[in-house]
Amino acid sequence: MTRAEKFSKFCQLHSREGAFVMPNPWDAGTARLFADVGFEALATTSAGCAVSAGLRDGAAAVTRARLLQNAREIVAATALPVSADLEDGFGLTPETCAETIEMAAEAGLVGGSIEDATGGPEGGVHEIALAAERVRAAAEAAKGRHFLLTGRAENYLWGRPDLKDTIARLQAYEEAGADVLYAPGLPDLEAIRTVCAEVGKPVNVVMGLRPPFYSVQELAEAGVKRISVGGSLVRLAYETLQKATAEILRTGQFDYAEGLMPGAELMDLMRDAPLEQRDG
Repeated sequence: MTRAEKFSKFCQLHSREGAFVMPNPWDAGTARLFADVGFEALATTSAGCAVSAGLRDGAAAVTRARLLQNAREIVAATALPVSADLEDGFGLTPETCAETIEMAAEAGLVGGSIEDATGGPEGGVHEIALAAERVRAAAEAAKGRHFLLTGRAENYLWGRPDLKDTIARLQAYEEAGADVLYAPGLPDLEAIRTVCAEVGKPVNVVMGLRPPFYSVQELAEAGVKRISVGGSLVRLAYETLQKATAEILRTGQFDYAEGLMPGAELMDLMRDAPLEQRDG
């Protein structure tokens, strides 16, 4: 599929009835696994990109170059539309956010998010006027590039549980040109329902971040259009590995291998590298 075709498919997912789930692979292999399961679109996870490199999550630790290289590998792994977690745009200024969107489109992505977190080690969010200008610049950069822009309000991730301000921010990002709106960490279904009712663009909600967890049907009935899982599948994978290896040390047994996916089945999900990419 061309980028234009992927973008068209991605837009269609946001306009059809009901909600769709967009899982978050952290490398090419997990992207191929999720595509084989049957998902229709994918999104990168900054947390997954970070921990797979042995780094903490956040723009202070993960460079734009590293994040976009991870995205390129995920894009190349399947024919599905891929959106990206682009952190805070990797800079304070609206111009830097616009540059990040341009680079993301060049990497093959058909969507991405700009958040209003400051990106610094102290946390916090930008003043709403600056945050909206950053989204506006990103939206201008997205025009004509087959790119669906998500505006993120980070209040609930940074100790600011203010639903009224969160809605005001999402409305400002909508006015600034965001195509999708996202406030990770909303506390309950009523808050999610209120956000969906107060904005005019599709709403993304993350599940797996923290309880309570709602079903796809419950979220769709609340007005949610898109559901992502953030870094929760990464945490699942790492927890499983931690438990298995700790059990080996504790008992000297290898019971974790009972009932695993056969190696041949896993290899069937992958692909051979072109001959010119092989060493020797």
